[in-house]
Amino acid sequence: QLVESGGVLVQPGGSLKLSCAASGFTVSTYGMSWVRQAPGKGQEWVSGISSNGMTGYVDSVKGRFTISRDNAKNSLDLQMNSLKPEDTAVYYCVKHSISFFRTTSYEYRGQGTQVTVYS
Repeated sequence: QLVESGGVLVQPGGSLKLSCAASGFTVSTYGMSWVRQAPGKGQEWVSGISSNGMTGYVDSVKGRFTISRDNAKNSLDLQMNSLKPEDTAVYYCVKHSISFFRTTSYEYRGQGTQVTVYS
């Protein structure tokens, strides 16, 4: 099970940290990602982290977002800085079935948390 939290309303330029609490498996063993879905748009892969710590980001968030794991809490985080209105979306934490992350598929996802960046 994956349970996201941290989504709120924030002004452009602001920062936000999303968290995903995992249960039933060990986060550090699998590839994990964040994906998002903006209103009226398809799902977009945002960032991923492999079991060996390798990370990846979609170009639009590089330098602004940071993905990390908290092994003690068995959780996944996404630090979001310099937020823009186009970052507005429902953000989902997803688990991959292998130790690496993939940008096009995943095993399952959480219920999502809404991030709204308004001006």
